[in-house]
Amino acid sequence: MESALVTWTMPRALVTGIAGQDGWYLSKLLLSKGYEVVGCGRPGTLLGPRGAPLRALGVRLVEMDLLDRYQTLRGVADVAPDEVYNMAGHSFVPQSWEDPATAIRITSWPVIHLMDAVREVVPGSRFYQSSTSEIFGLTTSTPQTEETPVAPANPYAAAKVFAHQLVALYRAHYGLFACSGILYNHESPRRPPQFVTAKVCHAAKAIAAGRQRELWLGDLEVTRDWGFAGDSVDAMWRMLQQEKPGDYIIGTGVSHTVRQLCELAFRRVGLDWRDHVKQDPAFMRPGQPTRLLADPSKARREFSWQATTGFDDLVAMMVDGAPG
Repeated sequence: MESALVTWTMPRALVTGIAGQDGWYLSKLLLSKGYEVVGCGRPGTLLGPRGAPLRALGVRLVEMDLLDRYQTLRGVADVAPDEVYNMAGHSFVPQSWEDPATAIRITSWPVIHLMDAVREVVPGSRFYQSSTSEIFGLTTSTPQTEETPVAPANPYAAAKVFAHQLVALYRAHYGLFACSGILYNHESPRRPPQFVTAKVCHAAKAIAAGRQRELWLGDLEVTRDWGFAGDSVDAMWRMLQQEKPGDYIIGTGVSHTVRQLCELAFRRVGLDWRDHVKQDPAFMRPGQPTRLLADPSKARREFSWQATTGFDDLVAMMVDGAPG
């Protein structure tokens, strides 16, 4: 009896905002699972050194202006992805106060244009949207679940609320397989230095090396649910492998203060943080979230996800990976 010939087609993923931290970790994960990965960036952003690490991984890079509906439509049609992971948009909260209109535009328009492109030219594709714990900013409910009412505390969070709700609307109205990952703070050695985790870890290493004298921070008692970006991108992929789409909170379920972050980072380099960390009122952000904590039980229950990297290990990884 002649055996049937089994053919396997490599799945193709389109990853927007691929030049960021999450794009790199997600690309590594997808490539390890046999995907063809196509990375998308704004025109001019992936040329030269910035795109080199991604090209070295084996990612195919394309340019696409996601603020342009027709360019997005053509780009998605050309790539014909099986899965779309959208991580494009504003990512640094303080900057959203400087230009709220731009923050809202670049955070929400790409979501609309991408979902329209998926439903019009690749309706069988699955869509992932990176949402954020910042949508719960002013909540009084801790920990937060998928049912916690949104309460944004800044323009960035308000834009993310709009995008988050659009995903649910498109899913219900068009039957789109669209998921939102409500991601809590997730870090790695690839985190840009303007974020507090990287700022602290870089400073600890620089002070130990004699290249810096002190570190100025704002409120040391702010708490965050800090996890590893590599764990978070695994959750993104798992969401799109489910039978039905939905929204999921992704976090560790454990919170830490900025003070604890400083303690661990400076201890890693053999220093006492209290000798080097100073507080500056200029870095205080009125109305900022003070207690965001994930309840990731839905993700654990529905697709067996949980964070595998503890806070101590994360901080050690970031200090060791900081510039020498």
